Amino acid sequence: MAAVFPVYPSGSGGKFDTTTSFSGSFIPTLWSKKLLVKYYVDNQLTEIANTDYEGEIKNQGDTVRIRAIPTLTINDYQAGQSLSYEVPDNSYQEMVINKGKYFAFQCNDVIEAQADLDLMNMYTEDAAKQLKINVCNEVYFNTFLGTAKGATGTPATYGAATGNFGATAGVKSGALNLGTADAPIDTSTAQNLLNLILKMSAALDEQNVPESGRWLLLSPFDRQVLMQSNLAQAYFTGDSASVVRTGKIGMIDRFNVYVSNMLPRRAADKAWVSGQTDPSTGAAWDTTDNSAQRMIVAGTKDAISFATQFTKTETLRNQNDFGDLVRSLQVYGRKVIKPEALTIGVVK
Repeated sequence: MAAVFPVYPSGSGGKFDTTTSFSGSFIPTLWSKKLLVKYYVDNQLTEIANTDYEGEIKNQGDTVRIRAIPTLTINDYQAGQSLSYEVPDNSYQEMVINKGKYFAFQCNDVIEAQADLDLMNMYTEDAAKQLKINVCNEVYFNTFLGTAKGATGTPATYGAATGNFGATAGVKSGALNLGTADAPIDTSTAQNLLNLILKMSAALDEQNVPESGRWLLLSPFDRQVLMQSNLAQAYFTGDSASVVRTGKIGMIDRFNVYVSNMLPRRAADKAWVSGQTDPSTGAAWDTTDNSAQRMIVAGTKDAISFATQFTKTETLRNQNDFGDLVRSLQVYGRKVIKPEALTIGVVK
């Protein structure tokens, strides 16, 4: 006689048991927290973006407030004078949680019972990885490029402040060539790439951006070009664990250097696309230079604010099979709040 596989454990009263004594248990709230932890541990976004914000994220469409540090006035003093007290401006920026990503999968009762692996944990790991890629890809594209993506007849705009990108970058000097789509910087040699990095650093200096907490994002191709320089190799002394976790490979000229496949790129005569998009699918865009191009981006955590939460994680019985349906929703928001702390280089 064939063994009968119970849909519900005995003594459960026909209800799904969420106590820890049941090996097939699934507690949505706890699992949602577990997923969020894994997402952040293996996520480059938390290395380059500010995640400090006020308010609790409950749903897509929520708003969080990001407080700005007020600029206090420094006055001259003479003995015996009356002091003037100012009221600090407690201003803030609002960031709307208007983006969402979800996953949904089914877990068959029989397959789960016969599996020699922890299926739920395996699915969690994969969901965290895929969410990281998708969210990071979207955030990089829309924060580094601003609103216009370089469609036909429309020049590309960038998320960085004026003076932090282009052929005449440098808010004070106007003499820092960081490359444009019409005239990108040729980084086929390590020396050219190093020169660009130094200019990007100078652009931040001219904006009075603090030296602490600076980061630099490179494509894998640019990283290998840079490593051909003895000077760069001397700088790259990061710990091996950080490479595994976030792609950090070391420091150079006050930058923590990270490698990413998510940086925007474009094909010849095509508009910018996200790092995970085939560049040949970009909109038609005729520029003076017809080479494939990439971005190099640098800044501090003050430049970008990012907030996310897994707001809904649910399990349902599958009406068409024996098993559970699991689904989870991640909502997030991103905003460039200090564009002067962000700088963009365009290279080929």
